[in-house]
Amino acid sequence: MTLGPEFADEVAPADFPTSMLRHRHQRAAATVGLDTLTDDEWLAHFARFEPLPDNQPKPLAMRYHGHQFRTYNPDLGDGRGFLFAQLREAERGRLLDLATKGSGQTPYSRTADGRLTLKGGMREVLAAAMLETLGVPTSRAFSLVETGEELTRGDEPSPTRSGVLTRLSHSHIRFGSFQRHAYFDRADLVGQLTAHALECYFPQAADAPDPGIALLECAARATGRLAARWMAAGFVHGVLNTDNMVVTGESFDYGPWRFLPRSDPTFTAAYFDYSGLYAFGRQPQTAFWNLEQLGGCLSLISPNSGLIEALELFGPAYQEELATAVTARLGVVPRGYDSDFGLAQTAFAALAAGGEALRWEPFFFDWFCGAASERRALESPRGPLYMGDDFVEFRRRLEGYAPARPEVLDTPVFAADWPQEMLIAEVENLWAAIAYQEDWQPLSAKLAALEAARLAYGLDAGFGRAQP
Repeated sequence: MTLGPEFADEVAPADFPTSMLRHRHQRAAATVGLDTLTDDEWLAHFARFEPLPDNQPKPLAMRYHGHQFRTYNPDLGDGRGFLFAQLREAERGRLLDLATKGSGQTPYSRTADGRLTLKGGMREVLAAAMLETLGVPTSRAFSLVETGEELTRGDEPSPTRSGVLTRLSHSHIRFGSFQRHAYFDRADLVGQLTAHALECYFPQAADAPDPGIALLECAARATGRLAARWMAAGFVHGVLNTDNMVVTGESFDYGPWRFLPRSDPTFTAAYFDYSGLYAFGRQPQTAFWNLEQLGGCLSLISPNSGLIEALELFGPAYQEELATAVTARLGVVPRGYDSDFGLAQTAFAALAAGGEALRWEPFFFDWFCGAASERRALESPRGPLYMGDDFVEFRRRLEGYAPARPEVLDTPVFAADWPQEMLIAEVENLWAAIAYQEDWQPLSAKLAALEAARLAYGLDAGFGRAQP
C-alpha cells in the first residue's frame, strides 16, 4: 500500500500461545502463488505474520470512520485486524489484499482485546464458501488458525476458543475510509484516496475528467451488482454499516449473517437489529443510502450535480443484475433484460407464495436448468406445491428458456433430493462437533460439498470483480 501514514498505522501482530492450522483455502492460494507453501511456512505467515518475500514489511491497521446503524462513529478503524500483504492475481494481474481478523490489538481497539473466537472464524469460512457457491462477489476465507487462547464473549458460551482469520479480498477501501477524511475536511486526502482507488481497481476510469464522479459511478454499479446477488442468494449480511462496504462491490466481514430459510423480507440476521434496519428486503435501500454517504464525501472534490447522476446508476444496475443473477441461479440461458427481469419477478412471487412450505434453496435447486428439470421438480417433495395455481405463471415463463448447463443434471449434486443450504441450525451443529468432540470432519465434508455445488452451478461471480 503506497497511500502513506494518513491512511493507516503500522502495527505488530499478537504473539499467540500456539498455532494450529484449521483451514487452508488451497484454490485461493493458487490464485496468488502461495499454494506451494508448506504448512510450517503457512503458519509462519498466517499465524505469526512474518512478512511475505518482497511484500509489505509491517502490517497496517487501516483508518476509517463509518455510520453504524446510521449513527456516525468517528472512533473506528481496524481494531482487531490489519492489511498484511498485497499480491497480484495470477493471469488477470489484479491487486488483491490479504487482511486479518483477530490478529491482535491496534490503536483502534479501544477496550477490546483484538481477538476473534474460533467459532466466529469458522462461521466466516462457511459464509464465504456458500456465497461463492451462489455467485456472490465475496472475500475468500484464506486461512484459519487456532491460537490457543481462551476468550470471554457475551454472545456465546465462555470461555471459548480463539482463532485468527486471514481473508483474500479485492479491496479494503471502505466507504468509511472516505468518511474519515471528509470528517476532518481533508479534500486533499479524499482526492488522493479517490485517485488511488481508480488506479488500482477501476483503471478504465483512471483518466476520467472528474475522478470523484468517476469513482462514484463505478461504486454505484458495483454496489448494485452486489445487492442484487445478495437478494438472489437469499443472504442477509446483518451489519451493513458504511465501514462494511467497499468501493469494489465485494461482500466481506461476516458477523451475524444468515441465509433465508424461506421468503421473508423482514428477516434479520443480527439479534441487535431491533428496528429491522438491515432486514433482507431492505438491503438494496441500505446499499443505496450508504452510497449516498460516499457521495457526500466525494462532494469535497466533485460537483454535486454530477454525483447525483452517478448515484442514479445504482437503480438500473441493481435491476439488470437481479435479472442476470436470478436467471443464472435458475441455470437457464438469458433472453434479454425485459424477459429476464420478468422471470426474476415471477420467481420472487412464487417464493413468497410458497410461504412456510417452500425453502429458498430447494426452489432454485429444483428448477435448475428450467423446463429441463420440470419432471425432477414435480417429483420432488415440493412437487404438489409447484403444481398449484401460484406457480402457473412462473412455470409458463420458464418454458421459454433453454437450459444453460443440462449436463450437470446427471451429476451427484442433482441426484440428491435436497441441495446444499447454510441455515443456522447446521452451522451450530458443525461448531458443536468441533467444540464438544474435536471433530473437524463434518466441516471438511460441508466445504467439499459446497465446492461440488459451486462447480455444478457454474455461478462465476468474477471474484471481487470491479465493474466499470
